[in-house]
Amino acid sequence: MEIFMLGNSLVTEKAIYKCSHGKNGCTDDKIEGDMMSPNGQFYLRRAFYRADKTHKPETLLPIVAITTDMGWCDDPSKPEYNTLIKLPFDGSHEKMWREDDLYDLVIEVGYNDEQIVPGLGSAIFIHCIGPEYSGTAGCIGLNKDDLHNLIKDLSVHSTITIQS
Repeated sequence: MEIFMLGNSLVTEKAIYKCSHGKNGCTDDKIEGDMMSPNGQFYLRRAFYRADKTHKPETLLPIVAITTDMGWCDDPSKPEYNTLIKLPFDGSHEKMWREDDLYDLVIEVGYNDEQIVPGLGSAIFIHCIGPEYSGTAGCIGLNKDDLHNLIKDLSVHSTITIQS
């Protein structure tokens, strides 16, 4: 399945979902910390979910239950940059087990992951968003129910096209 982000909507052959993207918009020149979503077409890699907060989603993507010791390295100086890591970790990172609901269900976007370039951006996900649909740090945000509906039709052959 192909997903297209058009403005504040994710469009598939089956549905249109309201979404949010980077607080500062989208860019062809993504860099770490710019609060922008990267333009381009990217494969979807795998999904993560909080088993204590949501049911295991139906999907053809590889699925991983988030644990308290999971993180994602966003430190360009570390060889683990833009990869899933085990906590504790001595470099800059995001915790996958968050106190808010944003990472209750997460889809990993295959951005800067084949030949990782330090500083080009990390942790680009499709994740849950609150009712205000405020901008993200560079990810795509969807209502949790919409994300559960979307993920049913996704596999490792699915792509998302982000274009400002």
